[in-house]
Amino acid sequence: MVASAGIIYVVTIVLYSLSVFGYFIDFLQNNRRVNRFAFWLLSIVWMLQTAFFIIRALQYDRMPVITPFEGLFFYAWLLVTLSLVINWFFRVDFLVFFTNVVGFVMMSFSLFTPDGDVPNGLNDLLISELLVVHVSLIMLSYAAFTIAVVFSVLYMLQHHLLKRKQWGKRLLRLENLPKMERLSFLMTTIGVPCMLLGFILGFVWASIQLQELPWLDAKVVGSELVLIVYSVYLYLWAVKHRRGYNMALLNLAGFLLVLINYFLSGELTDFHFWYF
Repeated sequence: MVASAGIIYVVTIVLYSLSVFGYFIDFLQNNRRVNRFAFWLLSIVWMLQTAFFIIRALQYDRMPVITPFEGLFFYAWLLVTLSLVINWFFRVDFLVFFTNVVGFVMMSFSLFTPDGDVPNGLNDLLISELLVVHVSLIMLSYAAFTIAVVFSVLYMLQHHLLKRKQWGKRLLRLENLPKMERLSFLMTTIGVPCMLLGFILGFVWASIQLQELPWLDAKVVGSELVLIVYSVYLYLWAVKHRRGYNMALLNLAGFLLVLINYFLSGELTDFHFWYF
């Protein structure tokens, strides 16, 4: 089972890279045939990722979302899943390309992260339904924020093309600006509650299992900052009715905080030393 999982993982990385490369060619040359080929490759990648996820769950007899390797892999799987689903319903050109550039980078990072089960002595403490739900919700919020920032980047791209009067096929394949704003807002609206619920469940789990609340943990503080920035974004959108380029920049700033919290704060945390 371990050998088959390893083969699936390697094949997935190779096909994922080919799919992203195909979408890149389509982005440069507006080649619809290559776009369709890249789409089917990405669909195969999703099936292989799902198979790998199931095999690993059976291998370790738990939801494989706990270790750094599993967290990055689950994040990439969520991005592939959401991009395919959203593209199916909304037909947003270039969404799949930009989203899966991030997804491929995450899977590439997983090659250099610790694999295997959690450290000895922590298994019974860490593996619980509450923790799995906590991590899953946090990763789902990260994926939603990623989709949201892709829509914001597409908005900014179209804004610049229109401002410079660079008409062409690429501009025609981009959706109208209000639609990009609405979809970015929609994904942020999904991401904030997921992160807030995951944040709360993490504190509940800590109070039950560890009898302490990690208020000053670097990743906890980082998550609070992320929630604040995205909450301000939602407030400005829903209450103040703010729209436009500056809102897209605010969404981008929120995602940069997500990346900092995901990667950099992990080096400063004591409470999350066992995870990413």
